[in-house]
Amino acid sequence: MSGPDTTADVVELRVHGVSGASTEQVLGLARTVQVAGDRMGGFVRVRPRWATPEARGVTLEAYRWGDLPSGTVARTLALVLLLPFLLVNVAIWMRPANPRSESVVKSLCRVLALTLTVLYVLAIAGVALDLLAWHCLNSPRCLAGRSWLSWFSGQPVGRRLAVFALLPAAAIGLVWRLSNRPGRSFEAFRAPAEGSFGHRLSTVGTWDAEPLVGRLRSVHVAAAFGTLSLVLLTARAARGASVATITLAVVTGVVLAACAALLCTPALIDRSPTDRRLDAITTGLRTTAIILAVAVTAHVATSPADWREDSALPGYDRTLVWLFATQTVLLAALGVILLWRRRGSPLFGLGALVISAAAISTAVGYSAELVYRVADYLDRDLPTGEAIATGPPRAYTWAIFGFLRTAVVTVIVAGLVIVLSRPGRRHRAAAIVARDYPDPPAEAGPRLRQVRDALARASFTERLVLLGVIFGCLSAAGAATTTLGLLGVFPGDVIERVTRLPADAVTFSIAFTSWVKAVGLVGLVLAGIFAYRTTSFRRHIGVIWDLGTFWPRAAHPFAPPCYAERAVPELTRRITYLVERGDRVLLSGHSHGSVLLAAAVLQLPPRIGERVALLTHGSPLRRLYARLFPAYLDDAVLREIGDRVGWRWVNLWRDTDPIGGRVFPDRGPEASDGDPAATVDRREIDPSDVVTPPGDSVPPPILGHWPSDSDERFAAAVRELANRLRQTPSGAGG
Repeated sequence: MSGPDTTADVVELRVHGVSGASTEQVLGLARTVQVAGDRMGGFVRVRPRWATPEARGVTLEAYRWGDLPSGTVARTLALVLLLPFLLVNVAIWMRPANPRSESVVKSLCRVLALTLTVLYVLAIAGVALDLLAWHCLNSPRCLAGRSWLSWFSGQPVGRRLAVFALLPAAAIGLVWRLSNRPGRSFEAFRAPAEGSFGHRLSTVGTWDAEPLVGRLRSVHVAAAFGTLSLVLLTARAARGASVATITLAVVTGVVLAACAALLCTPALIDRSPTDRRLDAITTGLRTTAIILAVAVTAHVATSPADWREDSALPGYDRTLVWLFATQTVLLAALGVILLWRRRGSPLFGLGALVISAAAISTAVGYSAELVYRVADYLDRDLPTGEAIATGPPRAYTWAIFGFLRTAVVTVIVAGLVIVLSRPGRRHRAAAIVARDYPDPPAEAGPRLRQVRDALARASFTERLVLLGVIFGCLSAAGAATTTLGLLGVFPGDVIERVTRLPADAVTFSIAFTSWVKAVGLVGLVLAGIFAYRTTSFRRHIGVIWDLGTFWPRAAHPFAPPCYAERAVPELTRRITYLVERGDRVLLSGHSHGSVLLAAAVLQLPPRIGERVALLTHGSPLRRLYARLFPAYLDDAVLREIGDRVGWRWVNLWRDTDPIGGRVFPDRGPEASDGDPAATVDRREIDPSDVVTPPGDSVPPPILGHWPSDSDERFAAAVRELANRLRQTPSGAGG
């Protein structure tokens, strides 16, 4: 093996975080640089040529992945509308590290995901079958001025239901198409198989997820059409069930039970991609459900029996209640398993429960608002006594009431946590300020307070764990109260009996909460558009999409596709190419970019890793990912990353950063001797000073989570790692 080659090229490969930065921003290619002032105003100069990376002997290259999870307005809006599916899909990856609970947690998460598909169909059916076909087409006042509906008035009830059943069927077809659309094939981005090892993070981007997604897709489509059949048959059976109705209902029940049973057997559903027998089973189940839905629709349209006159579509409200009760039982079972098998897991082991509860709460909000707003639209200009709907379904009313209670309690607890934790956070922040800025001048007092407040705010991230657990538990409890709808009562009636509060006040609060949620949903859609169009806005909003779509679809097939299936293997292939052509590669990742690089490093063959160094800044690897995804990232994985790059790894972190932090916990100086991990983390004092430097009008800015690539300390770390890379033997990559 040859000796060190101190003249070899070093390529600094930068990977941005969730901010969706432009190529020029990632590369630092702005022609001007600010030399004084702040973001509000200041002084700029033309960037001197000696400041370019090439002048340091380092060739700068950037990997831009920001458009993979979004890219277009249509796709960004799809991400907003598919948010419940995205959240429940993330939950399955948040399971504890205990392998004995893996199978049960997977099963529960997948069945919970299936209930969201059922709720999606029920929401569309509530609009098409209950509001339009059952109510509006039976009301001349509702049909007045609506030619797009009046053409079908006077038709028999069964025929109306059969025709309008095409709307939920089309909605099923829409999400089926979106989840199965032809597009990029990620086969060309597969990483070298020789690089992976036993830890699970090394498999990110290497799996072929499409067989599993295809099986899940068939199961969910079958359940969706089975749900549509169930709604039609329940309404038909309200007057008296015929032999044909009972037979079709039994077959429908078998289809829905088979869907749940398949999802409860991870060893079967996760089988090898080449197992075509399982693919045939799931495809056959889907085909059966579609044929069954056609048969049920024909039966409803042609059945001669009379329909029961009722104020609402028979069985619809009760079906909703039973669905919410099922979700409650599943959430409770998931919580018990997570607590039982937590074995020191962060977030009390309840990360999957918190995200699953958030997914259900979001899905219920979407569904309820869709039904409520369509009912309001159809009820406009009608007298109160002639409204087509006597009120929202009891199940949705109880769900909104549960959300109201959860939101109020969570806000109160959040306020208490903020107030009670403030003295401790400020005390620790004051200690950091005293250590970083000893003997400051008197005029630095206001700036010191700003720094202390920034430090206190950044440390609040750890308190979000408690709030997340409280929100998850309250959401599960809120789902449990929906079962009271089976008693035929509304929240206002129960609250009036128990607390003597007027029922009208409760009803008003529920209606107000409904409108607030509607505004919130519209705001979420607008946020998705602005997040795509505005880089600075996406820095805050786009984090949901970028983090959520990092994980493959393993629970819900209608979730947005996973960009890591391309990004990680693509990074690995590029690094391998650069090393094999004779370069040394310095990987530089900010924020979520450091996670992408960590997964890529784990896939590098040993001969490639010998010529690679790693620089991370604002990295959430330990602070967030190790807490949220303990089964995929722990101390052993982080140490394996260090071994892969020969511990040529520097992690820059700041106390003012609410997201990034240390990669390895501080074990004290006595534990650092001989431990290469002790040399990785390097703390940056932020801001660099609290006094205004000569020639400037404001003190140095507080950077927080902003990238470090324009900081001299970042440049020093680049020079150090580049020099260490040049000391590696020149034959290492050959």
